[in-house]
Amino acid sequence: MDQSASKANHQKLSISKLLRRAFFIFIGAVLVSVALEIFLVPNQIIDGGIVGISIIASHLTGVKLGIFLFILNLPFLFIGYKHMGKTFAISTLFGVTVMSIGTSLLHPVSSLTDDPLLAAVFGGIILGIGVGLVLRYGGSLDGTEIVAVLMNKKSPFSVGEIVMFMNVFILSSAGFVFGWNHAMYSLIAYYIAFKMIDLTIEGFQESKSVWIISDNYKEVGDAIVARLGRGITYLKGEGGYSGEDKKVVFCIITRLEEAKLKLIVEELDPSAFLAVGNIHDVRGGQFKKSAIH
Repeated sequence: MDQSASKANHQKLSISKLLRRAFFIFIGAVLVSVALEIFLVPNQIIDGGIVGISIIASHLTGVKLGIFLFILNLPFLFIGYKHMGKTFAISTLFGVTVMSIGTSLLHPVSSLTDDPLLAAVFGGIILGIGVGLVLRYGGSLDGTEIVAVLMNKKSPFSVGEIVMFMNVFILSSAGFVFGWNHAMYSLIAYYIAFKMIDLTIEGFQESKSVWIISDNYKEVGDAIVARLGRGITYLKGEGGYSGEDKKVVFCIITRLEEAKLKLIVEELDPSAFLAVGNIHDVRGGQFKKSAIH
C-alpha cells in the first residue's frame, strides 16, 4: 500500500470515529433531555450540578430550562478548552447544545407520570444512561465536573468528594424551593443516575484483574486457561515475611467469570491467596470479553 492510500484510510477511519462520537453524544444528550422534561422537571425533581441549578433558576424565573443549561455551562466550556483540550470542549459544546435544544422542544410535552417516585426512578435511569454515553465518548454535560477536576489539583479532596459536596448543597437547595419531599426524591434520582452512569461507562461485563498466590500455581494457571479460556501471566514474587520465592498468577476476567474462577482456585488450592480488583478499561493483548464456557 502506498503512502497516499494509507493516508486516505487513516482519514476515513478518523471521520468514522468522529461520526461515531457525535452520534452517541447526540443520543446521550437527547436521553438527558427526555429524562428532564418528561420525568424530573414536571415532578419538581432536580439533578445535581449545573442541571440542578438550571432547574431551580428556571422554576424561580419562568425562563426556559434550555436557556439556563446553555448559558450556565458556557464559562466551563472555556475552562475545559483551556485545561482539557479542543476535542473535549467541542464535544461538550455539542452535547450541551443538543441537550438545551432538546429540553426546549420537549417542554410542551406532558409528563408520563405524576407519581414522583416513578419519575425519580425512571428519570434517574434515563438520565444516567444519557450522561454516561456522553462521558464515555469524550464529552460532558455538566461544568461542575470540570471545576472539581481543577480544584482537585489544589486541594486535599478527591474529584468525587468535591462533586459530592457541590451536589449536597444543590440538592439541599431543592428542599427550600420545592419542599423537602421533592428534595428526597431528588436524592433518589441522583443516586440512581450515579449508578447508571458507572454502568454505562464500564458496561455490564466490567473487567476485573486477578492476582493469585498459590503453591499449586501451575495447576491453577492451566485450569484458568482450559476452563475459562483466559490468558495468564506468571509474575515473580517474594514473600515479605518468609523471604521465599513465589509465583503470582495474573489474569483479566469479566464480572460474569469471577464466581467460576473462585471455584477453580478453591478446588485446586483452598489456602491460596486471591485478590480481585475492578478495572475500568482493557486494551491490547488478546483479551476479549467472552462469555463463560
